[in-house]
Amino acid sequence: MTLEPPAQFPTPNNLPQQVAFHRTELAIILSLYGRMVAAGEWRDYGISHLKDVAVFSVFRRSAENPIYRIEKRPKLRQKQGLYAIIGMDGQILKRGHDLKTVLRILDKKLIRSVT
Repeated sequence: MTLEPPAQFPTPNNLPQQVAFHRTELAIILSLYGRMVAAGEWRDYGISHLKDVAVFSVFRRSAENPIYRIEKRPKLRQKQGLYAIIGMDGQILKRGHDLKTVLRILDKKLIRSVT
């Protein structure tokens, strides 16, 4: 009979590091998402939590590439800003430190002239 050492519980040093959106950040993003869905602009979304970045992807239809990606990169906190809006072609549309300010660029797309 062989004895095995007990399995170690994860400690803060060996936990997998993962970037995620906080509840308040998700509330802001989902508020914008709800307005855009009501306007008929967006239909689906996906959330990815990766090692270096958290991504909220917005789709016009479920089976296509995202039209916008809202990214959170903590490594850029002291440089260009924690949040970025990236378009379908990979171009950075807006970057900044405040999520509400960064998301304003997408709010402008909701405003249309009514004739």
